[in-house]
Amino acid sequence: MWVSKITALRSGGGRRKKVEVFPDGRIALKFEEEIATREGERKKPSGQADDFQRCLNVALTYLNYRPRSEAELRQRLGWRGFSLAVQNTVINKLTKQKLLDDTAFAQFWKDNRETFRPQSQRLTRLELKQKGVADDVIDHAVEEMDDEASAHRAAQSKIRQLAGADYMSFRRRLGGYLQRRGFSSSVISRTLERAWDDQRGRDNPSRPGSQQKER
Repeated sequence: MWVSKITALRSGGGRRKKVEVFPDGRIALKFEEEIATREGERKKPSGQADDFQRCLNVALTYLNYRPRSEAELRQRLGWRGFSLAVQNTVINKLTKQKLLDDTAFAQFWKDNRETFRPQSQRLTRLELKQKGVADDVIDHAVEEMDDEASAHRAAQSKIRQLAGADYMSFRRRLGGYLQRRGFSSSVISRTLERAWDDQRGRDNPSRPGSQQKER
């Protein structure tokens, strides 16, 4: 059986473009360009598309637990063996869909810490830095954090465990706790006095130096 050789292709005009196929210089048939393109894509190796879908699935699963920074996600995808090109494609898609946003992540992290684990601005800044968030984004997220207020909330979460403790033991244990939360010595000192007064009462006679300023 003799088959004509295709010698040329030409796109026609119009909203739904046609592709004209020329076997040996003669117009043989017309079909929609989008179908031709789709058929051509089907003949391409599927490896790249498969890698993209697998990478996207891994990313979505990772983001499902909690928001992540872009650096965190890149680290996870790299650990799973995805190429930089595939990572970039997935990250661009997630960014456009607002599923990956370092500004929103930094705000989430700060709000979460203030609500469930009050700590210092310095420690929150350090954590965000370790997660690869840019300095200007961190600055914006933590600029309104109040260490005095955060230290007081942190102390309140611990104070019940210190019921019955004497003054020195109270200071040592609560002071160490606040220090681990990243607060400065001056903030800790003021918070300890306030916390002791909250628990024992300002004029508690069991407090050393209750009638005079402690040295």
